[in-house]
Amino acid sequence: MSANTPGHYRGLKKTHKATIAGVVALSAAALTFSLVPGNGGTETEPQALAGTQQVAWSYDANSPQAKALAASLEKQQDAISLKAKQEADAKAKAAAKAKAAAKAKATADAKAKAAARAKAAAKAEAEAKAKAAAKKRAAEKTAASRSVARTPVFANNLDGWIREALYIMDKHNIPGSYNGLHRNIMRESSGNPYAINNWDINAINGIPSKGLLQVIYPTFKAYHIPGTKFDQYDPVANIVAAANYAADRYGSIDNVNSAY
Repeated sequence: MSANTPGHYRGLKKTHKATIAGVVALSAAALTFSLVPGNGGTETEPQALAGTQQVAWSYDANSPQAKALAASLEKQQDAISLKAKQEADAKAKAAAKAKAAAKAKATADAKAKAAARAKAAAKAEAEAKAKAAAKKRAAEKTAASRSVARTPVFANNLDGWIREALYIMDKHNIPGSYNGLHRNIMRESSGNPYAINNWDINAINGIPSKGLLQVIYPTFKAYHIPGTKFDQYDPVANIVAAANYAADRYGSIDNVNSAY
């Protein structure tokens, strides 16, 4: 077909494209096309052709194609929103989980530290008690050793019994002298620790006087000094109990010069 054949054109000289304003609103855009004829290679002044007219297309939002496009875009937007929400929820859950884990770890650490402190305190207390007990035992042992070292050894005879009795009397603030004790012992029993009176009123009443200083059982029991034997015939226990009774009644065994 000749290029100069009337009614034919070499191509589109100018193209107007459709513009869509807003993805969701889908605004209509007009597409305008203008046709410009050619003359076989030599451009001449455009001439108006009979039957030539400008054609325009408008976008119809109510058309099936527009509705389908709008639905597709809306679906895509919903998918994007859903994905964003899911990601946000996942981040929130992860943050909450991390926070809970951190809290649990902090609680566990606090409990562990408290347990360690309690254990250390209990250990320190036990060690302190053990040290105090050891110190007390050492002090008692030392005191016992000193006591043994200071306690004199008394002879097992009248002189030794009197001296041991005086040693005990001194500790219990019971007055009396060696001469006072010796004088009364010789008068009462002649120095015999097993002497017994079976003829006086006390004997008649069933409580005879016994020992070095001839004390009856009720008197011995009432004036017995702890640390001595609870035996009327024991010479030291007999002397100390009798001296204690004499101190209570007469002020001192030294003041006794007859039966008492």
